[in-house]
Amino acid sequence: MASPLIYLTEGGRIAFSSLKNRFSPKQYEGDAAQICRQIVKDCWNGRFFQTSTKEGNFPQFWTRDFGFCTAALLKLGYKEEVQATLRYALHRFKRARKITTTITPEGKPYDFPTIAADSLPWFIHSLKLARFPYQDHRAFLNQEIQKYFQELLDHNTGLIRPELELSSLKDLAIRKSSCYDNCMVGMLAQDLKSMKLVNPFAAYHYPELLLRHFWNGRFFSDDLQKKSFVAGDANIFPFLSGLIKDEEKLRSGVQAMQEAELDQPFPLKYTARRSGIEFRWQEKVALPNYEGNAVWMHLGPLSVKLVKAVDAEKAEKYKQAYQKLIEKHKNFYEVFAPDGKLYRSWYYAASPGMLWAANYLTL
Repeated sequence: MASPLIYLTEGGRIAFSSLKNRFSPKQYEGDAAQICRQIVKDCWNGRFFQTSTKEGNFPQFWTRDFGFCTAALLKLGYKEEVQATLRYALHRFKRARKITTTITPEGKPYDFPTIAADSLPWFIHSLKLARFPYQDHRAFLNQEIQKYFQELLDHNTGLIRPELELSSLKDLAIRKSSCYDNCMVGMLAQDLKSMKLVNPFAAYHYPELLLRHFWNGRFFSDDLQKKSFVAGDANIFPFLSGLIKDEEKLRSGVQAMQEAELDQPFPLKYTARRSGIEFRWQEKVALPNYEGNAVWMHLGPLSVKLVKAVDAEKAEKYKQAYQKLIEKHKNFYEVFAPDGKLYRSWYYAASPGMLWAANYLTL
């Protein structure tokens, strides 16, 4: 666990940044595409891609957020910058002897709020996509793979251990071996097949495990508790990870999300309601409904890419809604309240200038 001083320092920095963005947010000129291109450019600080511009709340490296954007950044022509970002993160992870959820703006790796099931998978995935020359770092990467396998996996089932309270995509929600987390294990196992690294996951067949443990006949359940609500991340990442390739299941999952109105007023909400989900104290005290039925823009464009495969007309409507949203705010924001207004709490204001704008540019 990181030093309490890191949490206090980072919490204070984010509170101050939120205060500035609440009253004087930066605005960009141009149409939606021009705005997003400027944001991506501003997220590059000369050494690595920050998760937000310097005006945002996250002018630092976040492992999962960079992983969300790696493919888009490469498609946009940022190969050298992507490799430089991976080099920056890898050197700091090696120094800290662990791959973490994030690195402070000052360059110190730490986990928020706990270790995560997706940090290693996203980092390995980015290395693979970027064709990063990782060979000189194999000993460290193999060590992290083995540690992940020993500490997070239930070796009887091949799934993330349900008793662990891990950081994740919804890092303030407490879930029991979530579908998303197990998609990350499956993605890691899949990526390691073609890399010269150890693969202790090879004995498990993750497409079959996901279907057996999470598919309920209509959509993928949020976690092993198999509650009745539809969760956005659970019905995106089985397909985005490449583990499930069944078009009918994709169509069914998309329909379930639409019927639950996770795409309203625009994609995508985590859930239709926050009831039935257990949250950490931070969400209850400082960030009410931050991860309940708020609308998240890291999931949005990623989900539209999937919708496009089964309903091109609907995907185009979503894209037009984003265009209007970006041009209205003259920026690419992190998260919105369920009614489509910018997310606000007494402590926090949604961050502008998110690197996720790269995914909008590649829709």
